[in-house]
Amino acid sequence: MKEEPIVFCKGGGCTAKLGPAVLTGVLDKLPKDKDPNLLIGYDSSDDAAVYQLTDDLAVVQTLDFFPPMVEDPYTFGQIAAANALSDIYAMGGDVKTALNIVCFPESMDMNILGHIMQGGNEKVREAGGTLAGGHSINDDSVKYGLSVFGTIHPDHIMANNTCCEGDVLLLTKPLGVGIVCTAQHVGDASKGAVDAAVKSMSTLNRYASEIVRKYRTHACTDVTGFGFLAHLCEMMDNNFTAVVDKDKIPYIPECSDYVEEFYLTAAAQRNRNHVGDKVKFLNTSFAMEEILFDPQTSGGLLVSMDAEDAKKALEELKMLGLPCDIVGTVEKRQEKTVIVC
Repeated sequence: MKEEPIVFCKGGGCTAKLGPAVLTGVLDKLPKDKDPNLLIGYDSSDDAAVYQLTDDLAVVQTLDFFPPMVEDPYTFGQIAAANALSDIYAMGGDVKTALNIVCFPESMDMNILGHIMQGGNEKVREAGGTLAGGHSINDDSVKYGLSVFGTIHPDHIMANNTCCEGDVLLLTKPLGVGIVCTAQHVGDASKGAVDAAVKSMSTLNRYASEIVRKYRTHACTDVTGFGFLAHLCEMMDNNFTAVVDKDKIPYIPECSDYVEEFYLTAAAQRNRNHVGDKVKFLNTSFAMEEILFDPQTSGGLLVSMDAEDAKKALEELKMLGLPCDIVGTVEKRQEKTVIVC
């Protein structure tokens, strides 16, 4: 049988997520669980569920899967796994086990699936976890991801909406991978930009999470399909305003040129439609706006931390080898949820 290569998927990675406005409309109709042991559910749009078992032990559960956004199956498996594992780290937890989620055409060469799962398994092992099984279905297109189980102390949870006024905001990976993948789809992305995007997407957030846990971190989330600004609005939770320094935002440099060529994603426009009225841009270029709305696949951690600790934490984060920076502050609530200046 002729091998069918995986090609870039138009809706691959986290660009394939349903829009935040659509999800909100559905989730608002569901009854809220009253179980007192469910410390974090879907009501706060957090990264994973946290369920308390004992006074000093809680479990963290998440799942994530999507179509390919790169052509190499092994790399796709790494990225999809890193993305799913990230939710555990965004909560401050440790990975224990993972289960494969597979959608794959039976007509396609099964060696491709083998390479995908090898890439995923490598990242689970790097996370210190164990791949314990999974579930697969015959589908007309490739999709892959993980269901992940982790643990955490109930007193050490890093929720996404527990910022404090006076905190500073740290971003641990560069933005722009959605824009780069869009440019790559039409063959116009440079090798350097693609390599930077792949390095970012395949890097576990484990290391950044372990660093920020050592400091007075008040809130944390990972930046994925809803983009930097939508996740930041969730963090403010209508209680504060984030003031973002656009000149401090780490991003893949070529993204500005790609935006000028209109290599944009539908997901970024959904993100803009969802939270655009909550954001005030001051002297901000259209390219930077698009970078801030851009959906990220396996993006970095967005951390709200005590200002006195931030510089020390940043020094350690920079040693991980990815562009990162202090990108803003958490301030008293103003008219807009986010101000970019």
